[in-house]
Amino acid sequence: MSAKKRVRRRGSSRSSKAFPGLKQPAATRHPRLPANYARLVRAATRARRRAYAPYSQFPVGAAVLANDGTIYAGCNVENASYGLAQCAERVAIHTAVASGRRRLNALAVVGPAGITLTPCGACRQVMEEFGVQTVIIAAPRGAPAVVALPALLPIPFTRGSGSRHAGL
Repeated sequence: MSAKKRVRRRGSSRSSKAFPGLKQPAATRHPRLPANYARLVRAATRARRRAYAPYSQFPVGAAVLANDGTIYAGCNVENASYGLAQCAERVAIHTAVASGRRRLNALAVVGPAGITLTPCGACRQVMEEFGVQTVIIAAPRGAPAVVALPALLPIPFTRGSGSRHAGL
C-alpha cells in the first residue's frame, strides 16, 4: 500500500513549475457569483446542451462577455479528423468577433459534472488577444471557480512582445 502525498494548496499564490520565480494567484471558489458572471455561466450551460461531441462524449459550453454587456455563447464542435475540432471557448470568442466585438471582459466555461475543466493553451492565448481578464470555471453543479487569466497564461504572446509569428 502506498501512502498518498498531501498537496497543500493554501495561500493566495503558488509558484509556477515552468518559471519558479513567477507567482500565480490561486483560483477562488464563489458559491454566489456577481449577476453578470451568473448570467455568463447560465449561457455557457445552455450552450453545452448544443455541443457536438460524438467522439469524446465530453460536451462543453462557453460564453463570453463583451465590453458592452452582450453575451456570446459557443460549444465544442468535434470532427472525425480530431485536429479540426473547435473548443467551446474559441467558438464563443470567434462568434463575438464575427459580430464586431473586439474587447471582451470575462469568459465562463462549463463542462461535465465532477470534472475540473480548464481552457487549453490555444484558448488561453485567444482570450489574451481579445482582452479577457476573468475566467469562470463551472460545472452543472457546485460552486464555480473564478480565475484571473494571468494565472492561467502567465507569459502570453503579445503584440508588443517583439515576437514574430509565421504568416503575420
